Amino acid sequence: MSTRQVPTACPLDCPDACTLTASVEDGRLTRLDGDSRNGLTAGIVCGKVRRFDRHLYGAERIASPAIRTGAKGAGEFRDVSWDEALQHVSARMLEVRDRSGGEAILPFSYGGSNGALTEGTLDTRWFRRLGASHLERTICAAATSRAQDGLYGMMPGVDVRDYVHASLIVLWGFNPSASGIHLVPVLKAARAAGAQIVVVDPRRISQAKSADQHLAVRPGTDVVLALAVARWLFEHGHADEAFLADHATGVDAFRARAQRWTLERAAEVCELSVAEIETFARRFAEASPAVIRCGWGLERNRNGGSAVASVLALPAIAGKFGPRGGGFTMSQSRTFRWNLGPVVAEPEPEVRSINMNRLGPALLEQTPPIEALFVYNANPLATVPDQAAVRRGLAREDLFTVVFDQVHTDTAKWADVLLPATTFLEHHDLTRGYGATVLNRIRPVVSAVGLARPNYAVFAELLERTGLARETDVTDPDAIAVAIASSVALGPEDGAALVEHSTLDRPPSAALFRDRFAETDDGKIHLCPAALDAECQATAGVPLYSYQPDPGSEDYPLALLSPATAKLTNSTFGQLRSAPAKVQIHPRDAETRDIRSGDAVVVFNTLGTVECDAEVTEDLTPGVLCLDKGLWERHTRNGNTSNALCPTTLTDLGRGATFNDARVQVERIVTPKPR
Repeated sequence: MSTRQVPTACPLDCPDACTLTASVEDGRLTRLDGDSRNGLTAGIVCGKVRRFDRHLYGAERIASPAIRTGAKGAGEFRDVSWDEALQHVSARMLEVRDRSGGEAILPFSYGGSNGALTEGTLDTRWFRRLGASHLERTICAAATSRAQDGLYGMMPGVDVRDYVHASLIVLWGFNPSASGIHLVPVLKAARAAGAQIVVVDPRRISQAKSADQHLAVRPGTDVVLALAVARWLFEHGHADEAFLADHATGVDAFRARAQRWTLERAAEVCELSVAEIETFARRFAEASPAVIRCGWGLERNRNGGSAVASVLALPAIAGKFGPRGGGFTMSQSRTFRWNLGPVVAEPEPEVRSINMNRLGPALLEQTPPIEALFVYNANPLATVPDQAAVRRGLAREDLFTVVFDQVHTDTAKWADVLLPATTFLEHHDLTRGYGATVLNRIRPVVSAVGLARPNYAVFAELLERTGLARETDVTDPDAIAVAIASSVALGPEDGAALVEHSTLDRPPSAALFRDRFAETDDGKIHLCPAALDAECQATAGVPLYSYQPDPGSEDYPLALLSPATAKLTNSTFGQLRSAPAKVQIHPRDAETRDIRSGDAVVVFNTLGTVECDAEVTEDLTPGVLCLDKGLWERHTRNGNTSNALCPTTLTDLGRGATFNDARVQVERIVTPKPR
């Protein structure tokens, strides 16, 4: 037996974009380890990816194309050839288009765990040429992207490896133990060098237990906390007026909007003490360098865009830019900017847009109706709000559904046609980090399992079979990767490094507002950009930086969070989880409801119910429940997951998901005693 060590990289939905070394023995993956081509990875890899062989070779892998034989949702299929499957799909898509127009076709995908070859190129080309409805892919990072771009343009933030220079690090809505584990050793090194750590999170995450301060903010009130800190900075002479005069616009408008939030009023809304907020404001004012790692947790509510904008404004108000390691980090994908347009080779048609967070209502109520649904790179039944509506929509007998995936997901059971997809170890891709400043070229490491095929190969054939291919189309994966990479502003050395090492790592070297500046139209920070103000008004009916009150009620007073975990990447790897779901509840809330750890409970609101076991823990704020993100039907007693309780309302910016606006009640399930 011979073992080869093959370089590759992880494209899964995580900020770190790890580079990896795959051990391949007789053509079969035997081990995945981190390597140091990405300086942040430093040889460390998360448990999810280390066990990837269980996903790659598991019993639930879709090994062959298949066509439904049983009732919808029964998961009964017969294996067919690729020729039969693609001919069936092509014929049905053309039939729908010719009868009802292309807008009756809806693609549903989310590319968080894919690169440019497997999301956004040939697939986009096919759906545009079909004239399909446009999907607003806003389930994550929509509000954060709008806020960051509105205030700073395409300027990347502080490289997380530069946190070792900071004297204060604020983790705001970001849990590195679950999403971005390579920040953990950086935090330890910074702490050893004397840095203070502040965590802003409703949960007592691992870092909060050892932090200098933990602000257990009420979900949905981050905007209030940030504005109260901003007001305190202005009032106590800690605003850097000279920096703001040179580098910012909208300062007076921002100051006026922060003015309404006294420490006392903010403390009441955020369910914190005045002393806690003032201590945090003073820490931030006095520390230099100080950096905020802004995560995605605070965007998932009605005030999400304003929350992120207010947090990202704080380094500007307090003058934290300039020293290396000072400022903020949000998305770093701006480091490598590519243009997919030439590869797509089809302009976006004027068609209706459907927001992915409202898939259920769209399938049930859209007029004219959606007649064909093509799901790929996604598991909407496990991830989209209002799960009951999604399930009812998938159950429509007149809906033709294709699911193109690696494993038999909850959504796959509702397919009319199943198509087996390759994993990142079996195909080509080009990916970039959104936490690490890395560009990765991925090539196949092992042969495809069963009859699995890459996205780009399948969509290229669908273009041919539907008569929508053109002679000038680029379909070869190497040619696509070269075309996309050439659109990135790479120097000769960078390009050579990408070719030689399959990875380009740009280590930290620049300080914000010393070496790199805002990339807005005038080069300044826009604290109150007109475009964001108008968007908030149009979406929520309120200006930017407004606080929309808590949606809880007397009947449903508890805020339900569905945070990421160290075991799942969204719903990916859900088939590998055997542990049943547990809803976490604070002892005070448990006591008033006579709930103990291990009790069977029902969590409910007007949208649905979730039956699972309870876990009583002090790692939560009173009034808050937690049920893991990405669970599958098998993990709860009644087959529903947290998204069964999540509303389809949208964030004030970006039209994103508001998972954390779920307000619920919980009760112990009392089993009648036998007579």
